[in-house]
Amino acid sequence: MQADSLQKMTELKAAVPGIVYDLRYAGTANFTGKKLYPRGDLGFMRLAPALALKQVQEALNKKGYGLKVFDAYRPHGATVKMWELVKDERYAANPAKGSGHNRGLAIDLTIIEMSSGKELDMGTGFDSFTDTAHHAFQQLPKKVLENRLLLKQAMEAAGFKPLSTEWWHYSWPNDRNYAVLDIPFRSLLRAPARSAVR
Repeated sequence: MQADSLQKMTELKAAVPGIVYDLRYAGTANFTGKKLYPRGDLGFMRLAPALALKQVQEALNKKGYGLKVFDAYRPHGATVKMWELVKDERYAANPAKGSGHNRGLAIDLTIIEMSSGKELDMGTGFDSFTDTAHHAFQQLPKKVLENRLLLKQAMEAAGFKPLSTEWWHYSWPNDRNYAVLDIPFRSLLRAPARSAVR
């Protein structure tokens, strides 16, 4: 595992030119109402999904669109705090198992217009714990369904898998035994992260 370069954690703006951050857990505009991250200008993923995300960004850029990230790598300690509030595995990861976010494999995101920076209408906001946020929910305006499909097709084409209950959540296959991490963002800036919580 130490020799596997794809285990490396990378900062997303360095890997994906033009990607925009709106990291909700770095502020209080999230379902917890609390600030869980110390800063909102850093987002990380493992190298393999980060490179795949670059492909998504490039494909969308050709259509005048780009990506905005709500959340990416999430330290395990933050997942514990979320689980205390929402003990429902449809919408929150059970910290006993660890999540794709804890492994640097999952990302929450949407599409924006490059010219205006405006988000496309996806029918609900981020972290909407309702049936309306599900991929299978079809009682939405045609344009909303088209926007969701645009994101879904772009992400799937690059190798990501959707979560059925959240239109914004996509994950990379855990095909290299990626470990659960509880490493602070500031530490990831200093060195490649491979330490697990267990």
